[in-house]
Parts: sequence; structure tokens; C-alpha cells
Amino acid sequence: MERLVIIPTYNEKENIEAIIRAVMDLPTRFDVLVIDDGSPDGTAQIVKNLMGGDCKNRLHIVERQGKLGLGTAYICGFRWGLEHGYDYIFEMDADFSHNPNDLEKLYAALTQGADVAIGSRYVSGVNVVNWPMGRVLMSYFASKYVRTVLGIPVHDTTAGFVGYHRHVLETIELDKIRFKGYAFQIEMKFTAYKCGFVIKEVPIIFVNRVLGTSKMSGGIFSEALLGVLRLKWSSWFRKYPQK
Repeated sequence: MERLVIIPTYNEKENIEAIIRAVMDLPTRFDVLVIDDGSPDGTAQIVKNLMGGDCKNRLHIVERQGKLGLGTAYICGFRWGLEHGYDYIFEMDADFSHNPNDLEKLYAALTQGADVAIGSRYVSGVNVVNWPMGRVLMSYFASKYVRTVLGIPVHDTTAGFVGYHRHVLETIELDKIRFKGYAFQIEMKFTAYKCGFVIKEVPIIFVNRVLGTSKMSGGIFSEALLGVLRLKWSSWFRKYPQK
């Protein structure tokens, strides 16, 4: 039962080695796949320099040309993980906003009956550190809005710290996932829910990045909010495969 952590990167030279080593040092073995979108700061080269030694056969990289979007990076990683026989596949940011130690909690949830495990900022209050209050409120109420419109029983619908059992990714028709930004995270959770999979939220503490530059923007949230309406509309005319 092999486990793979997908880490998309664009200009993460300050964080990438530390996050890889933190994942590799966990008691449970997690392999790492970095999807790098042509980072001009040398992120990919740092990864390749680590691929020997104690990371040999556990660290992998796919290099893409240009910024192709978060969603397409994860879809690329999902396909790679399935092709290479991984049973549990996780999404995680490179900047330590997601604590690598929490991978153990997500994995435990998947082995205890969940098909999808979400590292949730909002399932037990608001667990966000070092974000401006405006951004916290925007994120929190965006998730409330998504939950209400889509009728999905998930508190943190835009969460990017997620674990999937491989049968979820094999079932949900990845080629029909349309969104590339943070709406991608909503679409994945909604599709898994519509397919009948068991989703469990695991409380985590989300910490804003210390090093490097955030990729978040107002446009990303706009895509997510408008995308929710498109998702709801299209769901009325789509037959979802069932688990």
C-alpha cells in the first residue's frame, strides 16, 4: 500500500528541500512527486539534486513548461501516481502552510473508512495562523457559500491538503475536471461526493507561508465563486459514475 504526496511548485527554492525532507522523515513512508511549472528560480534543479542518496527511488519530478495551473498540475500528478501503482495519493503545498506531520492523520482517516480525507481549517472553528483577517473571512465565507450552493457536507471546500484512495481517482473521470485554480479543489470534492464516496474532514492548523511568495489572488477566489454556479448547473445534466 504505497503512499504518494504530490507537491506542485512554482518558484519555491526557499522551501522545497525542507518540505521534501520533512515528508521523507515521517514514521510512515510517503514518496514525493514534485510537479514543477518551469520555475525560473531553480526549484526543479534543487529537487533533481536530492533524487540520489537517501531520497533515491522515493523522490520524483515532472517538469512542465510554463505556469499551466494548479488543477492541471494535480491531474498530472494523479495520473502519474495511478500509473505507478500508488494506493493513497495526497495533495500538499510546498510552503509549510500544511504541516507534513498531518499527513499521518489524513492517511489514518483513509485506512479507517474514508475515501477522501480533507485537512480542514474550518471543521472545528477557524484554525488559520498569520493570515490577514480579511483573507480569513473571505476564505471562510467562500467555503460556507460553496457548502450551501452545492449541498456538499464539507466545511473547508477550498482546502488544498487532501488525501485520496486510488479508487476515487480511478472513478471520477479526471478528464472531465475543468477548473485550473482553486475552483479545482471545490470541483474535486463535489465530484467525489456526487460519486458516493465517503469524505472525512480532519482538523488541521493552517499556517501562512513564511518564505517565498503567495500565489493567491482575488481572481482565484472569483473563479471559485463563479465556478460553483457552473458546477451546480452542470450537475443537473451529468450522470456521475458511482463507487
